[in-house]
Amino acid sequence: MSGVPMPQMSQKRFMQWLQVPEKTCAPAAKPLFTENINWRIFRIMAEFIEGFEFLSKFKKEVTIFGSARTKPENKYYKIARELGNILGKNGYTVITGGGPGIMEAANRGADEAKGVSVGLDIELPKGQRRNEYAREAMGFHYFFTRKVMLSASAQAYVFFPGGFGTLDEFSEMLVLVQTQKIPSNVPCILVGKDYWQPFLDWVEKTVCEESGNIDKDDFKIIRPVDTAKEAFEIIKKTTERDFG
Repeated sequence: MSGVPMPQMSQKRFMQWLQVPEKTCAPAAKPLFTENINWRIFRIMAEFIEGFEFLSKFKKEVTIFGSARTKPENKYYKIARELGNILGKNGYTVITGGGPGIMEAANRGADEAKGVSVGLDIELPKGQRRNEYAREAMGFHYFFTRKVMLSASAQAYVFFPGGFGTLDEFSEMLVLVQTQKIPSNVPCILVGKDYWQPFLDWVEKTVCEESGNIDKDDFKIIRPVDTAKEAFEIIKKTTERDFG
């Protein structure tokens, strides 16, 4: 009836139908219940719970970051593999993002040393990219829950050359240490001085000196090195963190 509002239940019922080009009514496709915001919150909570439970069984964790595009013949792949091997032999848990490239190299080195090799990989539209050397692994749907797990309990972070993902992870770990959300004695180790120095020069000159957006003391968090042995010399002076 004109001018009479349709009852709420009727509105919902008619919203389930669409007019198709043939001018007939057809049922509208219902969105997946997993797209519902309320369900998504529970999914996020579940990833955090499962992630912390998964990590709680490990000790002496070192998280290694770096490009997924690095090939086995690349010098940084070889250094990451060597570092993973050294860590594995000395009883450390090697944690990576579980993918190819630098992540594969570090997991490979740890696995070859018969150490604990862990991969926290991400579920992608074309499937998971999990390297074969991550013997203990967990897949994540959300990047941000995965990143929390990568930072959760490591006593050192090691960053190899990488792209936007590595830069994002490096910046976030620095902020967490800077703001004391992570203990100040947890080092952020950069492997490859030639690769990282232009970035560090820009941060020091433009971000620190010219704009004053960070303090000079913040550079103490960053530890540039060139070799696996140099990285390990820093790592072995660290202490195991309380979980979380």
